[in-house]
Amino acid sequence: MKYDAIFLDLDGTVIDSLQDIVDAVNYTMRHFGLRQFSREELRPKLGWGVSTLMRLALPGTSEARQEELLAFYKPYYAVHAGDHSKPFEGILPMLRAMRDAGLVLAILSNKPDAAVQPLAEKYFADVVALSVGERPEVIRKPAPDMLLKTAKDLNVDIRRCLYVGDSEVDIDTANNTGIDCACVTWGFRNREELARAGAKYIFDTMDELLAFATQSE
Repeated sequence: MKYDAIFLDLDGTVIDSLQDIVDAVNYTMRHFGLRQFSREELRPKLGWGVSTLMRLALPGTSEARQEELLAFYKPYYAVHAGDHSKPFEGILPMLRAMRDAGLVLAILSNKPDAAVQPLAEKYFADVVALSVGERPEVIRKPAPDMLLKTAKDLNVDIRRCLYVGDSEVDIDTANNTGIDCACVTWGFRNREELARAGAKYIFDTMDELLAFATQSE
């Protein structure tokens, strides 16, 4: 095969998590007497991590206020990240097919690690070798650090890894790492948005993605 490992974004790629993120943001906003957001308002602001999400949602807010919001949001979301979130239909069969084809799988997310681990353990423990969320010691995407460290930890050649995501953050991450990126349209960005962001490989179905990921040399 062309690839030895598949690194997957979490939110919008393998997990439909939008409602839980919106609920947690709005719970935080209500607590501080701030405005509420719709799903469609928050969708284009997702992908860079919660710190950037808060900054984009509330432009002009002081750094001290941002930290106050994050300190309230993060523990609440860690508890409620799985209230509605679940794998997209067809994801688990696709991941098992990738695993059975001999590919090593890992989930790499800008979501706080405290929220990533319970979801990964609940849904992906039998198919994914490693799951990594935002941690202080690793620079978050689109920096290549998370991908490079994961490849080293799994003893795979980063040059033979495929990164799968659903946003411009993921495209930039793969480009910064020097590997291929497969973008999916069932997440936070549509085909047109991904194309404008420079996506080379865009897939509308999991069957198409599976065929691409398991292609021969």
